[in-house]
Amino acid sequence: MADIPTSPAEIAAAWQRERPGTPTDSIEIVTPIWRLAKMFADDRARVLRAAGIDAATLDLLSVLRRSGPPYRLGTRELAGRTLVTAGAISQRVARAERAGLVRRGPGGTGPKSVAVTLTDEGHALIERSVDSVLGREASLVAGLSPAERDALAGLLEKLTVDVRRRTAPPG
Repeated sequence: MADIPTSPAEIAAAWQRERPGTPTDSIEIVTPIWRLAKMFADDRARVLRAAGIDAATLDLLSVLRRSGPPYRLGTRELAGRTLVTAGAISQRVARAERAGLVRRGPGGTGPKSVAVTLTDEGHALIERSVDSVLGREASLVAGLSPAERDALAGLLEKLTVDVRRRTAPPG
């Protein structure tokens, strides 16, 4: 039985051997990104479980916390900042409200507008959680020098902008 290629370079070479001319230029970039995304997601899930928070609640509380005092945003703004639908925000807010992490109230921008405010309990949870998550993720990228992290961040941003442009629906 032949060795199964596992590194991106080996995978690309195997495709070229088996199907000469197959476009393999992306393999050594996309495959490591997929692998890293999986490793980061799995590790983050473990850290969040230990901190007693799920990813959706972390996202909601983080957006409120980063907004600054009084840690209050309208549901429409929350949906925009978290990149989820209004329905998803409504569900996240309801779940966080039941847990005592946020309060809903009138938004003041219209009769149906709703504002969400971080409670003291929600503030304490996000303070603990963000330190756990970001501290862990900082340790995971510590193998790169500051200059390497800056270079990688710049390249990833450039790639993200270009891929977003190329995958955007027409019009």
